[in-house]
Amino acid sequence: MKNYILECCVDSAESAAAAKEGGATRLELCSALVIGGLSPSVALFEKIRRELDIRIHTLLRPRFGDFCYTQKEHEIIRSEIRMFREAGADGVVIGSLKPDGSLDMEQMQELMEEAQGMSVTLHRAFDMCRDPFETLEQAKELGIDTILTSGQKNVCTDGAGLLAQLVKQADGKVDILLGAGIDASVIRDLYQKTGATSYHMSGKRIVESRMCYRRQEVSMGVADMSEYEIWRTDAEKVRAARTVLEEL
Repeated sequence: MKNYILECCVDSAESAAAAKEGGATRLELCSALVIGGLSPSVALFEKIRRELDIRIHTLLRPRFGDFCYTQKEHEIIRSEIRMFREAGADGVVIGSLKPDGSLDMEQMQELMEEAQGMSVTLHRAFDMCRDPFETLEQAKELGIDTILTSGQKNVCTDGAGLLAQLVKQADGKVDILLGAGIDASVIRDLYQKTGATSYHMSGKRIVESRMCYRRQEVSMGVADMSEYEIWRTDAEKVRAARTVLEEL
């Protein structure tokens, strides 16, 4: 396949380096990938920007949970867009919904204006919206470049039917970026079913912490998650996905 995109979602400098090594064409940079991703720090962005020659799109999500943002949260996202634009990010990954499940066009328009020509991806708020077809048309109206979606399912293989419809409706005006469960084993089948040429993966593996002393009775976060397991991108998983894309 020519002109494919293999985006890798990373939340550390180590994962970014592994994604680049494996052949990712673009990074989605976040923090706290274990809870779906939150906004990264500028220090992390600058570290990766200095060390790697690769496009970096920053996920801007101020908190865990839904995508219905208060005015204060919206203002934070606007400030983050400005901050990462000035730091040299190639794009931002954003999304805001109204309480009724429709795209918040007023908030999104303000965010688009703040982006000032940066590449903009509508993240998986799209998968939580009420009407994906209406939202796709609104994304076109806003000038959004990319929609990251699993086809409104937990894993994109289950959403293949809707994804095929979205690719057709997008008609090249918005790039439909398939995510959630992407690896080398599913890309060929998804391509045949949807015609999508852009894929988003984390390629994660669990790395054991270097900590020897462990106080198991205290949790610093979610109680049923180990404090001593770290998610890292595996270069070989990214490389395997890229190989499939190049063979299509």
